[in-house]
Amino acid sequence: MRYADAASWQSAQEKRVVLFAMSGLGKTHVSNLLRDSGDWFHYSVDYRIGTRYMGEYIADNAKREAMKVPFLRDLLMSDSIYIGSNITFDNLTPMSTYLGKPGNPQAGGLEMGEYMRRQAQFERAERQALLDTDYFISRAKDLYGYPHFICDTGGSICEWVDPGDAQDPILNALSSVAQMVWIKGSDAHTEELVRRFDRDPKPMAYRPDFLTRSWRAYLDMKGCAEAEVNPDDFIRWTYAQALDHRQPIYAAMAQNWGVTVEASDMATVRDASDFEAVIAAAIGQK
Repeated sequence: MRYADAASWQSAQEKRVVLFAMSGLGKTHVSNLLRDSGDWFHYSVDYRIGTRYMGEYIADNAKREAMKVPFLRDLLMSDSIYIGSNITFDNLTPMSTYLGKPGNPQAGGLEMGEYMRRQAQFERAERQALLDTDYFISRAKDLYGYPHFICDTGGSICEWVDPGDAQDPILNALSSVAQMVWIKGSDAHTEELVRRFDRDPKPMAYRPDFLTRSWRAYLDMKGCAEAEVNPDDFIRWTYAQALDHRQPIYAAMAQNWGVTVEASDMATVRDASDFEAVIAAAIGQK
């Protein structure tokens, strides 16, 4: 606990928070509200991953596709055009596109070995971006003069930590500099996340053992070869498995390292004052 009690939180001159939850439960929305208030620095872990740690991978992948087109190849080889990604806090499509989906190449799928290689790149990048939090806390204060700090983590943070390990490097690093807060969704939220993902399936990041088990189980269930897998169907199925897989890890992270805020309560936040009151209530309940 970064703050001993609700009073300590409310009186703190420097409020620092790390939000974690499944994507779609309001982390970025609330972080944007706080940033717009003028006193909070918004550190987006996903943005850091896509710009600092995976920017070259993403740009090179786009260049690789452009090199297949003679007209674009000539322009690239003569340095006549520039190809880069335009990642923002609210648009992470370039990174999602790079991560891709495994399965039938005719349906836009990646060979599983290549998919796993990109997953490993993302894991390294997310681990480092999470460990950069302390640096950005200092940077936000020393360079820009922000008194408060909000870290907006990616949904896959739970894949790289062990909340039962008191020596976990990521959880130790984060909890030592900020209050960790889990935004806990209800069953209704889970159903909506599944519906939303089913309408527009996006690439995800998973720990290697979970992904390997899911891939084998899917192939057995469908009775198909790897090259026959429908990429969207696989990641839809895996996403549903991931919700069950991640929930107890999030819960343990909150129990051992932070506090819990119901997603319905976080949804009531309209400004920094509301946010501070919601966090105070959660700390008080702990």
